[in-house]
Amino acid sequence: MANLPNNWKIVVLLSLSLGLAPFFPEPHLWGKIKWVAGGAVDMAIKDWFDLFLHGFPFVLLIRLGVLGLLRGIKKN
Repeated sequence: MANLPNNWKIVVLLSLSLGLAPFFPEPHLWGKIKWVAGGAVDMAIKDWFDLFLHGFPFVLLIRLGVLGLLRGIKKN
């Protein structure tokens, strides 16, 4: 269980499922990002929490990518 944030397969699955659900009419995370980019007018605490919840798998994915790049650089 402690290795869960470092498991590529699980993190990609979380990003594609929780990160983007619901998928129609547009991915939920994309709608929240557009809302924030538009000035976050009338966003409540629950909307910010929802943005964090749907965005966190992508944060883990970016983290794994950066760690992989750093390991690759360190080997050279």
